[in-house]
Amino acid sequence: MENTPLERVDTLFANQKKAFATGFTLPVSFRKARLDDLHEALKKYEKAICDALWIDLHKSFEEAYLTETSIVFAEIRTARKKVASWSRKEMKMPALAVLPSMSYVVKEPLGTALIVSPWNYPVQLLLSPLVGAIAAGCTAVLKPSPYVPHVSQVIADMIADTFSPDYIAVVQGNREVNTRLFSHPFDLIFYTGSPAVAHTVMEAAARHLTPVVLELGGKSPCIIDREANIDIAAKRVAWGKTLNSGQTCIAPDYILIHSEVKDAFVAAFQKQLKVLHGEEIKQSKHYVRMVSDKAFKRVSGYLSQGKILCGGATDPQERFIEPTLLDNVALDAPVMQEEIFGPIFPVITISETEGGPSFSEQVRKFVTERPKPLAFYYFGKKSKGWDIIRRTSSGGACINDNIMHIVNTHMPFGGVGNSGMGRYHRKESFEAFTHRRSVLVSPKWLDLPLRYMPYKLFKFIRHIV
Repeated sequence: MENTPLERVDTLFANQKKAFATGFTLPVSFRKARLDDLHEALKKYEKAICDALWIDLHKSFEEAYLTETSIVFAEIRTARKKVASWSRKEMKMPALAVLPSMSYVVKEPLGTALIVSPWNYPVQLLLSPLVGAIAAGCTAVLKPSPYVPHVSQVIADMIADTFSPDYIAVVQGNREVNTRLFSHPFDLIFYTGSPAVAHTVMEAAARHLTPVVLELGGKSPCIIDREANIDIAAKRVAWGKTLNSGQTCIAPDYILIHSEVKDAFVAAFQKQLKVLHGEEIKQSKHYVRMVSDKAFKRVSGYLSQGKILCGGATDPQERFIEPTLLDNVALDAPVMQEEIFGPIFPVITISETEGGPSFSEQVRKFVTERPKPLAFYYFGKKSKGWDIIRRTSSGGACINDNIMHIVNTHMPFGGVGNSGMGRYHRKESFEAFTHRRSVLVSPKWLDLPLRYMPYKLFKFIRHIV
């Protein structure tokens, strides 16, 4: 894939800023029409997108629909239905000190936004934020990942076929293009990717005081307590870890398991892998490959950092890595320090001893001593799950499940601390690209002297202010 010429990047930014200043995106009717256009474009290009996902990631049509296009379609439908009410100005209760003035909050678009997406869910994570940008009335420059070139090209073709580049445009390329994009004073940067690159994004944004939404990742723990339903836990965790071959920002990254149920869980996990993917997982059409040779080398390198309990097979020609449980892992090993982003699953065993700290307390200490993760998963008694959740922090969480909290788009999705800032989905997406502007309207027929010097009624004012 060729880089977009840097001069083209500059021109697109300048033209979008100029076009936004005309106010053409402000009417709600315009935003609804453009959401309709995006919906129709996605329908038209859906097959091409799914074919490209198969080429780049070995992602099946079923998984492409469930984890990519269906989510964007749902976001569009909701935004189309609700954008008028979301955009309506709100009247606020006036404080006694400002009576008889009226107070309002007006929703206005931030302006020209930059949306940078990763390769693991290259459709959903680019177009879902775009829905929010369109609904809010922004213009947008989209930067898909070069690691999925076929998907990125199809999306570029779809956007060019649907929208004017002065409104929405796609820019392609590597770090040089990213650097040029970040040099411009966008009104918002919406970045999804790794915490490491997020530092670069924030440094660039700081030069222009540009607000950012950062959807990152981190090492999301998966807790298996002794009261867990082992068969259900194994089935759901095996699904969550092998979805997109573990290349999911909210994938369970490592397991903290009670020593009493470890052997049972390992056996159940192996069984559920065969239920999900068959006896030969390499032949499964639903098992995704590593995105690149570099990713394969990095993830497969973790296999030597512990004892393999199950799995461990690899094929560099196909970038295939078998789902693997890894035991006896040193806590300072790279597999326990870096976000794995693959189907390798370290297992940390926690035992309870008489007079020693409880399992819950050991879990709490283990999690809180590390950077805040994007997700937190607990399998066991619901009451214990709530207790651990209250005493830890993460972007989102599930009790007796994993991954599925992102499916309920009525809830906001986002990180905290090292796993990100800001949130989106449905109304939260609209608000991410919106400035809530406070407006006070004062009448001309009454002008109370209380606020004016020399404050003759100061004693009275102190009672109302």
